[in-house]
Amino acid sequence: MGLPILDSILGIIKGPLDKLVPDNNKKAEFKHELEMEILRTGMGQMEINKTEAQHPSVFVAGWRPFIGWVCGVALFWHFMGADLLGWARVAFFPDMPAPPVLGGSETLVTVLLSMLGLGGLRTVEKIKGVSREK
Repeated sequence: MGLPILDSILGIIKGPLDKLVPDNNKKAEFKHELEMEILRTGMGQMEINKTEAQHPSVFVAGWRPFIGWVCGVALFWHFMGADLLGWARVAFFPDMPAPPVLGGSETLVTVLLSMLGLGGLRTVEKIKGVSREK
């Protein structure tokens, strides 16, 4: 279908599906229904994103951009900025002491993936209609 996520999901379930459903027509029907459900979920997420982006409160509309920028800047610093600054320090200021090493990239990645996961769980709640709107 051209969407990598669909190909991945269908690839995972293809083996058990072949064993559980011997009829090729039923298999094709099931595959089509699964694709449609995944696409409906994606469309639901797009609607939620639009609604959140239009919210007047920066705490609702701005949390994703804030986390994105913080994690993006931190990842840039950890993987490129610190090395470039270290190189410039050695090249142009060899007598300057080295800055302290900042660790925590594991924590940063954990926070980023957790926030993305929570956003996904919130989406599932909204799609299923069990979220509390106040």
